[in-house]
Amino acid sequence: MTQENRTVPTTILKRADALDALRGFAILAMVFSGTIRYKILPAWMYHAQEPPPTHNFNPQIAGLTWVDVVFPLFLFAMGAAIPLALSRRLTQGWSVARIILYVLKRGLMLGTFAIILQHLRPFTINKNPTQATWYVAILGFILLFLIFGRWSILGKWSKYGAWLNIGGLIATIALISHFQYGGKGFLLERSDPILIALANMAVFGSLAWLLTRTNLLLRLGLMGYLIALQLSASSNSWIKDFWTASSVRIFGYDLNYSWIFQFYYLKYLFIIIPGTIIGELLLSWIARNTESDEVVANQHFQTPRFKQRLWLIILSMLMICLVLLVGLQGRWLWQTTLVSVVISAASWFLFAQPETDIDYLLKQYYQWGVYWLFIGLFFEPFQGGIHKDPSTYSYYFVTTAIAIFILIIFTILIDIFKFKKWLAILIDNGQNPMIAYVAFANFVWPILQITGLEDVIIANTTTPVMGVIKGILYTLPIALLTSLFTGYKLFWKT
Repeated sequence: MTQENRTVPTTILKRADALDALRGFAILAMVFSGTIRYKILPAWMYHAQEPPPTHNFNPQIAGLTWVDVVFPLFLFAMGAAIPLALSRRLTQGWSVARIILYVLKRGLMLGTFAIILQHLRPFTINKNPTQATWYVAILGFILLFLIFGRWSILGKWSKYGAWLNIGGLIATIALISHFQYGGKGFLLERSDPILIALANMAVFGSLAWLLTRTNLLLRLGLMGYLIALQLSASSNSWIKDFWTASSVRIFGYDLNYSWIFQFYYLKYLFIIIPGTIIGELLLSWIARNTESDEVVANQHFQTPRFKQRLWLIILSMLMICLVLLVGLQGRWLWQTTLVSVVISAASWFLFAQPETDIDYLLKQYYQWGVYWLFIGLFFEPFQGGIHKDPSTYSYYFVTTAIAIFILIIFTILIDIFKFKKWLAILIDNGQNPMIAYVAFANFVWPILQITGLEDVIIANTTTPVMGVIKGILYTLPIALLTSLFTGYKLFWKT
């Protein structure tokens, strides 16, 4: 698992389509998991700790479902994208200080997005939404577009896009100030928790990579320090006081920062940091991936043996992911570990002799995936078994491994088999994930409510099959809408 070629490339030749597909897969799975019918599906279709039919949160339940993996997939993709994004700026001559300011600005943008979005959610505006509430939710979607949109579609007029951003922000402030929110008005603390977590990881994940980009061992060492802090914070000590602090005293005034940052969020570095390692491998491969390399790879691809091996890799990656989800949710712990060992050992022979540069990349991915997998499985008995909330070490590392295995699949399908056009909808959503994240609650759902279709759909989703179809019917328009915006280069800059 050596990290080779740690120099920053001077040219980026292509987008990381497989990584975009992974991010798109994660965001659409997130939408799907939130739109399937509640109460009527089997427990593995929901968060492990929120089983049907009541869906009451129970922190004592250990297990892992596909729904629990969705957020870590997105976090991992964020971590993997960090070296690609920041290396480009380094090669453009940006100083470290300038990059740090950029990172802080991005974190602030995501934090602002999280706060504004939560104030525009229909059930935040009114716990019992009226027809007017749904119209306001749609208006909120439009305003978010104005605030965070990149307006390259305007062509020579795109330089005036900043005025649209400013105008959208002013209109949003006016709209939010109109609502009372249960008598409490606007609150910084009222924010989307997922986006706040992403904002923290955008900052601290980027800083972790930037300051350790030439020293992989130091970056891995940061995870050791983080484990030490987490374990020590569980007992009464100065570390616990530090870890649970929510404000800092400045000039006799307590400045509360818990609305934007809590040490609690640093736990996700256990996913982000492994993501940056994979991102560096991907960055190095992209820099080396010249046209002549693709010709050589295509020549190898034409051989039946090469194709068969790649399909076997895809099958083995799917098998190990399925084994982990079924075994950990069913609490067959030693059996899951044993089967994982067998599949990993058998799969090792598929990666043992790389024939092309991309083969070698896949081998490196696999080595890291297996490494994180067994750390996660060996941690499983600790902390009462694998949990999403409160999240455990087993959860971080097992889901990281699953993310790597899925990335291997997308890399083969897109970069070797050239199935990019068949996976374009995932790639498009991965390039524009915030639109997909917002579109259901602030666009699709309001339309369904206003037209009365929501009641009709709910009345006809009384079986598990129809409950799944409901999720598909709700998710597909969002995927297509986001893909359309991406095609027209209408991105949200968060």
